[in-house]
Amino acid sequence: MQRPVLSLVIPMFNEELIIAELDRRLRDFLAELPEVGASWEVVFINDGSADQTLPMLKQLAVSEPRYKILSFSRNFGHQAAITAGVDRAEGDAVVVMDADLQDPPEVVRAMIARWREGNDVVYAVRAKRHGETWFKRATAALFYRLLRAMLGGISIPVDAGDFRLMSRPVVLTLRALREQHRFVRGMVAWVGFKQVAVTYERPARFAGETKYPLKKMIRFAVDGITSFSTVPLRMATWLGVSSGLIAISVAVWAFIERILGHVVQGWTTIMIAVSFGTCAQLLMIGILGEYVGRIYEEVKRRPLYIVGEELNLAPPAAVTSRLSPPV
Repeated sequence: MQRPVLSLVIPMFNEELIIAELDRRLRDFLAELPEVGASWEVVFINDGSADQTLPMLKQLAVSEPRYKILSFSRNFGHQAAITAGVDRAEGDAVVVMDADLQDPPEVVRAMIARWREGNDVVYAVRAKRHGETWFKRATAALFYRLLRAMLGGISIPVDAGDFRLMSRPVVLTLRALREQHRFVRGMVAWVGFKQVAVTYERPARFAGETKYPLKKMIRFAVDGITSFSTVPLRMATWLGVSSGLIAISVAVWAFIERILGHVVQGWTTIMIAVSFGTCAQLLMIGILGEYVGRIYEEVKRRPLYIVGEELNLAPPAAVTSRLSPPV
């Protein structure tokens, strides 16, 4: 079977309110894409939805064989869903986008144009973010800039999510990266190739609720930082030096006070020094535990996801074996 020119990879988690509008927008957009014609596919990844997402997707796939469904046995998370879609997408160009229509399908046209110019990765940068609270915008901006400062040699685009187009060589390279704690946009930056940006205004979510509440946002930020940076580990040295300087200062002060015959109360200063040292130790134990825990997860070599059922898809490649991780 001939490989499609374009693959759209769309993770889905409890998106029953959006599916009808998403289907309409996709069909309208793909019908007006002469660069691709009829050579396209859409890979929907059902990430353990508890609503009617899977039955509704199945109905669509029956009428449109180019709609392909990969359904997980349970919820494995957004990054695992992206990974599964990339593993099974067959297009010369693969676009990852969210289902909530905050990643407008129409932006893909600009991505294809830049891909035709010889770029391997075309990522979408959010010029404006509509429908989001000031807190989310502020924390997102802080996260991207903090992550970029920590990574050094790896340049992760600021204000760019997972909405991007990748060429076939990039997709095949990503398939070889099988770490458990996944930060896909960082992995795409890490593999290199020729990368370029397109800008767009991100609209508000069409319906439903965000799948990234504060708890998941924090977890995602930790995954991004610890997957690509050892700077947190170096904090042990910095905190150790700081604690040592404070301890030396307190000792010198106490010694001088004793020589001068002053009564040294010292309780407050000592408590501050002890508290600072204890806090530094506990902080670094937690950071070390985070990295050790990730090593523990990696050595178990479990698969990144388990497929419960699929529809309209070709047999999986060896790297995406359902029940065993790659060797």
